[in-house]
Amino acid sequence: MRQAVVTIDGPAGAGKSSVAKQLARRLGYRLLDTGAIYRAVALTARARDVAWSDAVGCAAIARDLEIRFDFVGDKNHVYLGDRDATSEIRAPEISQGASQVSAHPEVRAALLELQRRLGAGGG
Repeated sequence: MRQAVVTIDGPAGAGKSSVAKQLARRLGYRLLDTGAIYRAVALTARARDVAWSDAVGCAAIARDLEIRFDFVGDKNHVYLGDRDATSEIRAPEISQGASQVSAHPEVRAALLELQRRLGAGGG
């Protein structure tokens, strides 16, 4: 039986991440942090010398992104390939890059498809 998918939305600073983490752990669900996905695109773009203003380049990164989420203790870790990028994606400059990257419709479309794939199994 397929598990349900729970989505949480709201303005910045409303506590979405805190609620999502607690809920995921309590229900035994995976946590798909969409903000972390945009940050991962920004981090990867920087590593590959792709400008955050380059919609085509960032969309290509988004389409090929190998990302997974895993709880380690009480913390939801973000892996790019086999590398734990949890701390790197939270750097202030990467946050700024994520904001720029998320402005591109091509990137949003690619990441929506990725989010659908990651959430396809539910839970």
